[in-house]
Amino acid sequence: MSDVKKELEATWNPKPFKNRGEVEREIRDCNRFAGASQYACFIFAALGVIGNALGVRLGLDSISWFLLAIVSAVNALIGHVHVVLAKHLLGAPRESTP
Repeated sequence: MSDVKKELEATWNPKPFKNRGEVEREIRDCNRFAGASQYACFIFAALGVIGNALGVRLGLDSISWFLLAIVSAVNALIGHVHVVLAKHLLGAPRESTP
């Protein structure tokens, strides 16, 4: 057997997380990342609109601000999808709605 295969078998862990606290921490961290990316998206889009409306260059051209907003929105979407998948696949408790 090759050394790589031995090392892989020695480090293989069938459970991705050790305990429930680790799952909740992972969800909380991804939720923070998604929220920060979402707010950055709104700020970048607002800077693009303001710069275009005023006809001034706010450090970058308006199209550059819009492109940054799109990239930030994709990052936020990735974070939100990760939170949903972590809650579903890793058995996190559901949030009840009244």
